[in-house]
This record gives sequence, C-alpha cells and structure tokens, in this order.
Amino acid sequence: MNSLLLAIGVLQKTMENSQNNLDDLLQQLERLIVKQRVFSIEVDALKKEIHRLKSLAIEGETKKVISRPDTALSEKEPEIINEEITPAKEVHKMEGVIEAPKKAAKKTAKSSKSKTDLEKFIGENLINKIGIAITVIGVAIGTKYSIEHDLISPLTRIILGYLMGLGLLAVGIKLKQKYTDYSAVLISGAMVIMYFITFSAYSFYNLIPQTVAFAFMVLFTIFTVVAALNYNRQVIAIIGLVGAYAVPFLLSENSGRVDILFSYIAILNIGILIIAFKKYWKSLFYSSFALTWIIYFFWFFTDYETETHFTLALTFLAIFFVIFYTTFLAYKLLQKEKFAKNDILLLLLNSFIFYGLGYALLDGHEKGKQLLGLFTLGNAIVHFIISVVVYRKKLADRNLFYLISGLVLLFITIAIPVQLDGNWVTLLWAGEATLLFWIGRTKNVAVYEKLSYPLIFLAFFSLLHDWMTAYDRYLPEDIESKITPILNIHFLSSALFIAAFGFINYLLFNKKYPAPFAHKKGFVSLMAFIIPAIFLFVIYYAFKIEIDSYFNQLYLDSAVVITDNDTLKYNNYHYNYDIRKFNTIWDINYTLLFFTILSIVNIKKIKSQSLGIINLIFNAIAILIFLTVGLYTLSELRESYLAQTLAQYYKQGTFHIGIRYVSFAFVAALLVTCYHYIRQEFIKTNFTIAFTLLLHISILWVASSELINWMDIGNSNQSYKLGLSILWGIYSLLLIVLGIWKKRKYLRVGAIILFGITLIKLFFYDIAHLNTIAKTIVFVSLGVLLLIISFLYNKYKHNISDEAEN
Repeated sequence: MNSLLLAIGVLQKTMENSQNNLDDLLQQLERLIVKQRVFSIEVDALKKEIHRLKSLAIEGETKKVISRPDTALSEKEPEIINEEITPAKEVHKMEGVIEAPKKAAKKTAKSSKSKTDLEKFIGENLINKIGIAITVIGVAIGTKYSIEHDLISPLTRIILGYLMGLGLLAVGIKLKQKYTDYSAVLISGAMVIMYFITFSAYSFYNLIPQTVAFAFMVLFTIFTVVAALNYNRQVIAIIGLVGAYAVPFLLSENSGRVDILFSYIAILNIGILIIAFKKYWKSLFYSSFALTWIIYFFWFFTDYETETHFTLALTFLAIFFVIFYTTFLAYKLLQKEKFAKNDILLLLLNSFIFYGLGYALLDGHEKGKQLLGLFTLGNAIVHFIISVVVYRKKLADRNLFYLISGLVLLFITIAIPVQLDGNWVTLLWAGEATLLFWIGRTKNVAVYEKLSYPLIFLAFFSLLHDWMTAYDRYLPEDIESKITPILNIHFLSSALFIAAFGFINYLLFNKKYPAPFAHKKGFVSLMAFIIPAIFLFVIYYAFKIEIDSYFNQLYLDSAVVITDNDTLKYNNYHYNYDIRKFNTIWDINYTLLFFTILSIVNIKKIKSQSLGIINLIFNAIAILIFLTVGLYTLSELRESYLAQTLAQYYKQGTFHIGIRYVSFAFVAALLVTCYHYIRQEFIKTNFTIAFTLLLHISILWVASSELINWMDIGNSNQSYKLGLSILWGIYSLLLIVLGIWKKRKYLRVGAIILFGITLIKLFFYDIAHLNTIAKTIVFVSLGVLLLIISFLYNKYKHNISDEAEN
C-alpha cells in the first residue's frame, strides 16, 4: 500500500514538472514570435531605406553603400535574437550603419576633388603664368646681353623681337577656342614683348620716329583692351598693360627722357580707363594706380629740377589725376554701384596726391607761389562740377555725393588760408570744424559730423606747426622778433582754438544731442576720448609755451662777452644758466597748478570717472617729476646762490632759495586735491593705499631735501650721512605709530622697509667717513628708535593680531 502511494506521488510530481516545462516552452515560443515580428518590421524598414538610397545615390556609390550594411546585418543577427530591443532603436542603429559608409564616401570624394582642384590650378593656371613671365624676363635678359656685347645689330634685335611677339600672338589666337585660359596668357605675354620692342626701337636706337612709336603704342593698347574684353580675362589686362610699366626700366640707359616715360605711362592708363567703362577689375586699377604714382614720386624726389621740368611735371600730374579720377568714377557711375570703403579711400588718396604734389611744384616756383590759392580753388571747382553732375543725373548713391561735396568744402577751406598767415589757417580750420560739428550734432546729420573730424585734426596739427615756428624766432639784435607774453597773436590763436574746441566738447557730452551714428559705439567712444584729450593738451601747452618763450628770451638777452685777460684776443660768451633752471621750476609749478585746477573742475562740475582716473595718474606723475627733476633743480639753484658765480653780471638773490617754498605750496595743493579726489563717489575705485604711499613718499622726500638744503646753507658736511639717517629713522618710527594707531598694516610694512634701507645706508655709506662722535650719535639714535619700535610692537601686539584676524 505504501509502495502504491509512493508511486502515485512520484507520478504526480512528474506531471507537475512536465507541466512546468511545458509552460516554460510556451513562454519561450511567445517571446520568439514577438521577436520575429520585431525582426520583420526591422527588415521591412531596412528594405525601404535601401530602396531610398538606391534612388538617390550614384550607381557605383550605391553598390558600396548596400554591400557594407549586408555584412553588418549578418554580424548583428545573433544580437537581435538574443536581445529584446525596440524596432525604433534597431532602425536607428541600422541607419547609422548605412550612413557611416555614405559619409566616408563623401569625405573621400571631397578629398579627391580638393586634390584635383589644386592640381588643376597649378597645371592650368599657375604654371603658364610663371612660364610667360620667365619667357619675358629671358627675352629682356637676352636683349640686354646682346646690347652690351654688340652681338647683333639694333635693327636685327628689333625685328627678332617683333617676330617673337607676333609668334606668341599667333599661337595664342589659334588656341583660343580649345584652351581659352592658356591662350589669354600667351596673348598678354605677346603684348608685353610688343611694348618692350617698340619702346627700345624708339628710345634707344632711334629706328622709328616718335609719331610712329606712339602710333604703335596706341595700337597695342587698343588691341590689349579689345583682347581683355573679348576674352573676359583680367590676366590679359594685368600682364599686358600693368606688366608694360616695367619696360622703360628694364632697358633704361638713363637717357633722361622723362617726357617719353610719362607719355608712355599715360597711354597705358588710358587703356585701363577704357576697360573701366566695361569692367571694374580692381586688381588692374590698384596696380596701375600704385605704379604710376610710385614712379612719379620717385622721379620727383630724385631728378626733378624746377627750371627744366616745371611745366612737364605739372602737365602730367594733371593728366594722371584726370585719368584715375575718370577711371574710378566710370564703372561705378555707369553701373550705379554703391561705394565701399576702399573706393572712398582711393578717391581721397588720388585727390590728395594731386593737390600735395601740385602744391609742392607751385611752391618751389617763383611765379607759381602766387598761384597757390588759385590752384587750391581749382581743385574745389573740379570736385564741385563732379558733385553737381552726380547729384543731377543721380548717377550714384548719396554717400558719393557727400564725399565729393566734402572735398569741395575742404579745398575751399584751404584756398584762402594758403595765401594767408599760418594763424589764420588754424583759425579757419578750427572754426569750420566747429560749424560742421554743430550742424552734425544739432541737426542730426551724420555726414557733417564726419566731415568735421578731419578738420579737427587739421586744425590741431596746424596749431602745432604754428607753435613750432612762431615761438622760436627771437633774436636779441632784432627787437621786433620779441614776443610779449600772453599779449601776442600766437596766444590769441591758441585762445580762440581753445574756445572752439570747448564748444565742440560741450556738444560732444551734451545728452540733448546724441551722435547721429550712435550705432558705431567704438568710433564714438574713440572720438569722445580724442577730442577732449586735444582740448586739454592745447589748454596746457598754450600757457606752457608762453612760459618757455618768456624764459628763453630772458636767457638770450643775458649774454655777456668776457675778454680773456691773458691774450686779450678771445671773447668768451656767457649766459645766465640759472634762467634755464627757473624755467624748469616754473614749468613744473605750472603743471602742478594745471592738474590741481583740472581735478577741482572734475570734482565740482564734470564728475567723470574716466577723466578722474586719468587725472589721478597724471597727478601722481607730476608729483614724482617734482620730487626728482624739481628738487634736483632747486638744489642747483641753491648751489648757484651759494657759489655766486659771475655775480658781477647776474643777480643771484634769496629767491634762489625762496622759490622752493613756492613749489612746496603747489605740491601741497595738488596732494590735498588728490585726497578729496579719491573720496568722491563717482571714482568707484579705492586709491587709499596708493595715495597714502604717495603722500608719505612726498613728505619724506621733501623733508630730506629740506634737511640737506639747510645743512648745506649751514656749511655742514654731514648732511647726506648723519642727518638723513636720523631723519629716516624718526620717520620710520612715525609710520609705525600711525600704522598701529590707524590699524594700517601697509604703513608698518613701509616703515620696516624704510628702516631697513636706513640701516643698509648706515653700514655701507655713513660710517665710511664719519668721525667717532658722529658714528656714536647715529648708532645710538637708530638703536633707540629700533627699541622704541620693538616696544610698540610688543605693547600693541594684541591690536595687531586682532587686526589680522579681522
């Protein structure tokens, strides 16, 4: 019975296990069915993607793209069966597999293409240009060699040259249809050779008359122009025309026929002008413009002679100006294109080169000097006519009209002053700059304000020129050359200039009148810095140059002649050099006063942070100049007073000593102003430490100078040793006390540094020549001071430690 029950239990257990196994198998089957469905979806998506790529790709690239995904698919099949993934995820993965080969193929194609393009550029473009250049150079060298060694007759040289040029021309024309670029290079090279040979035949061998030579030149120019337009290749024009500029120099024998040279260049430029009516090839225009004016400038500064070349120089100057002006306007006006910055720059440069050279030519000619005003007015009339034509015909944008109108205004401005004194020139430019700036700001017209900026700089540089020439003409024997301080025309000009620029600065910083081109913040900010800087510089220097002029005249008037008593033949000229020293001191005093007033004005009225910081920097520089140059000059005045050199001729009174206290007052005023300056809210920067250091350095430096001054007057020979060491030690103690009292660590550190310098001075300088008593005094004094300092540090160490913790 028990056996039966046991068998039944085993059977039931077996059936239960079988059922469990069956359930597991059914679950696995369901999972496989789900995976099969997912796999089917992914296969369909992959087929669609393949078909899409087939329709887009090139047949050869499509095979590469399809073959690689098949491999990737076979490699990924086990992962698909053994891993549960979503269809979207797998499709994305497959797309990545397909996309990678595609990108690689594109990258390879791009790399191959870039290599092909580079190779094509070198083979089809670069090599032929180098080849034609080398050919032309070879012809030039060969011709020059044959000339120098007389290998062949001149007529044969010319004939061979023409044959070679015609041969290149014929080959170039024949190859035009199939090899256009190559043909264009050959054509251009042929034209260079034709220019080359024609110039040689006329200029060096006289084989053809002038009329025939220029007829050939004109013919070649016409042909080159037609070829350049027909081929639509700038290279023909560049090599054929611009390359021809080198012809006169390659075969130059210093014949001096500058008329032929300039006529030749004019013909080339006319060819470029004709091209400009159809094409605006900038490289061609820039090259001809630069080469023409470089050649003219070189000739003008090296070979120009007024008696021989005046008429010729002025004639060709006008011809070149008109050609380039017309070339510049031709294409732009015909096509009604807007003018870029480079275009405006070239137009201005052409006008200024013409006016500058023309002015120089006329100014160097006896009768031409009388025509300077008329010449300037003529420039204004030329630009006026052009501006009227542009405006009425509406040939270009407004910027060109404003530009040419500005040139009219500029030359009218110059026309009258060139006939007048320099002061009037400065005042006219300053007045016109003020007027234009006022119109630009108040009427919100940007072009007028922009026109005012060149005049602002012109007025400023003109004033500098007036200063350099007007204040350096005094001769003691010519009483009329003496300048009365302040009450003279030069200072009046400076004052009117200051008034004009003061008004400009008022408009510049007036919030009611914003800049009409406020979007150009960088330019506006730059001018907002430059114009006030010019204004302040002129105010400062206008008075300084009056001071210098006054003392310079005194110095020249102080000359005395002393005859040598031994020989009675030699006269020695002596001047009162103390006047120069007083000049230096009053320049420094004035500088201190100027920056003091500027500081007060900014504190009370302007309240500008940027001006304040710059002002403080210059204040510090002015004080340091006084401490170095000023105190040294004051010491020289003291030495002069004590020595009384040439006292029978020059008075050396107590003011040689007293002026130092006048200077101290100016320094003290500026230091007090700086103290108030750094406490202003608009400064927004903490200069306390810097000011404190400057203050104590100034006090110590002045005190040291004063100690030396009185010890020197008292005829003490220990001033640089005993006195200074004790003074510096006492001041170190004072800084320690202040540093502990005010809880200023930097004062205490400064005191320690000063005391260290004092000790170094003591051991390496003082004790070398001091007697025993002096050494004792110095050592005892400094030792006591050190003990006092140490005592203070120990007594107040808790305060110092608390300060460090805080």
